[in-house]
Amino acid sequence: MRTIHVNDSMQQGYSYALSAPVGKEFGEGFEPELTPKEMLALGVFGGKYMTDTQDEFPKDWFDGARLSPERRDPSLNFFRVDASQKLSVWRDKGWIFADDPRGWFQWYCRYYLGRRIEGEDRRQIGRWRAMRRHIGQIRQNCERGDIFCRPKQRQALLHWAYDSRKF
Repeated sequence: MRTIHVNDSMQQGYSYALSAPVGKEFGEGFEPELTPKEMLALGVFGGKYMTDTQDEFPKDWFDGARLSPERRDPSLNFFRVDASQKLSVWRDKGWIFADDPRGWFQWYCRYYLGRRIEGEDRRQIGRWRAMRRHIGQIRQNCERGDIFCRPKQRQALLHWAYDSRKF
C-alpha cells in the first residue's frame, strides 16, 4: 500500500493510503466518463483548481492541462463560461469534507488514484449521480449534436466527469 503526503496551500501534513488500483475498482454504479487528466486537458474550474497540487498527482495529468496560476479564468473552461460556485458556498452547503478541502474534484482525483473512505465515497458518488438531472435537461432542450446549447450546464457536467460533448 502506497501513502501520499500532501503539503499545498489548503492542506498541510495530510496523508492518505492508496488501497485500490489507479482508475479501477470504483463503487457500484460510479462510472465517470472522464479521467482527471482528461478533465484538466479539456478545461475545468477556470484552470485554477489544481495549480498548487501538482506534487500530489501524476505528472502526466498536467501535460496539456489548461491551468491559470494567477486566478480563475473561465475562458480556459471548455465551454468558456463560468460554471463554478465559490468555495464559501460549498462550505455553507456542507459539501466540503475535511479530508478534501477543495471539494468533489479533489475527492475524485484521490479516489481515482486509489484512496477509499467508505462513507465519504458513498456520499460523493451520490452527489455525482444527482448531477445526471442536467443530462436530462440538455437532452430535453437541445438538439442532438449542438454542444453549445446550454453551455453552463454542459460545463458543470464536465466538472463532474460527465462528457457533455456527447449528448
